[in-house]
Amino acid sequence: MLLSKNPEIILPTKWPTYFSKTNKISVWDLNNRIFLDCLMLVGTNVLGYNYPQLQKKIINTIQKGNMSSFNCPEEVELAEKLIELHPWSSFTKFAKTGGEINLIALRIARANTKKQNVAFCGYHGWHDWYLSANLSSKKNLNNHLFENISTVGIPKNLKNTVYQFNYGKINELIKLIKKNSIGIVIMEFARIKELNIDFLKSVKRICKKYNCILIFDECTSGFREHIGGVHIKYNIEPDIVTFGKAIGNGYPITCLLAKEKLRNKSEKAFISSTNWSDRIGFVAANKTIEIMKQIKSNKIIEKLHNNFCQRLKQIALKNKLKIKIIGLVGIPVINFINKDNELIKNFITQEMLKKNILASNCIYLSIFHNNSKMKKYYDTLDKIFKIIKKEKNLEKLIEQPLTNKKFYRLN
Repeated sequence: MLLSKNPEIILPTKWPTYFSKTNKISVWDLNNRIFLDCLMLVGTNVLGYNYPQLQKKIINTIQKGNMSSFNCPEEVELAEKLIELHPWSSFTKFAKTGGEINLIALRIARANTKKQNVAFCGYHGWHDWYLSANLSSKKNLNNHLFENISTVGIPKNLKNTVYQFNYGKINELIKLIKKNSIGIVIMEFARIKELNIDFLKSVKRICKKYNCILIFDECTSGFREHIGGVHIKYNIEPDIVTFGKAIGNGYPITCLLAKEKLRNKSEKAFISSTNWSDRIGFVAANKTIEIMKQIKSNKIIEKLHNNFCQRLKQIALKNKLKIKIIGLVGIPVINFINKDNELIKNFITQEMLKKNILASNCIYLSIFHNNSKMKKYYDTLDKIFKIIKKEKNLEKLIEQPLTNKKFYRLN
């Protein structure tokens, strides 16, 4: 069911499917084969797997009971923590997945504007509102998710309610707002593109000018480069922000924060789910944030990121390959200049797997991806780069069907 962990999308016929246990940056499959994990559950585990303090807290919580007819006080504790980190906000909502929390953000935004149409940039989940972008053209999500995604099961009456624009293209956004009665702009603050602060400031200015509600999706970017949202670091405040992935370090918890002006109507919108009151998610997020502050995880990730980029550039220079490293701090992406990036991505994944390394041309760093742990990765990459440099027909070395050529997550 899962796109991001579907073995036929990552490396068809080769990629392992199920695991038995984890620890720090290691994963064991059902045959007790141990892998060095450089994907970290699509970037959820900044603190690695099974961080001792966090695990102890979770186990104690389970022993006390996870859910009851009452709510858990950890919900309030987490809300207070998040608002303290984001003083521009005044209330929160919680869910379990990124797609859910973005849908809730959209519900709140639509409750607060008469202009219901949406402009988006980036990946925001699997729900109808988002995938309906492809009803008018099957190519609309190509630059945000992957090529020609199906609209089977999506109501046709959602056609022409959401419109895509590309990161860095402010004129595209302005044109959409003027032409299509846009009242809401939702976008990833940054992901695989280079961070463009001038563009983001322009987006905020345009939203204010045309009275659009601005939502930053920081489900991927949040709590890596900055303990909180990256938008705080660069002082670009949205009306709503969403978080997921790293905030619970592998436990299901997502949240949004919003401005006071949106509170009244948001409370009138029907938003509810039994399992959102699961206690483990709140406990995990509270403890994760506490640990992140204590160890300054963002500083560790920044240092590891810079070292990783330096090492890769050295390996590329040694093998006379031209590369460019893009992506967020903590999520470096290798792009090859004048080379077939999609073909190389398949080859890297294939050859890394042979050495029991889970990696592609995109890496999700945790606090444990230090030099000693990554030596095997760097040595293997050096050998892979040597082959890429010498081999004129790399495709003949691919031992399985090629993955989707525009698969967003690993691009």
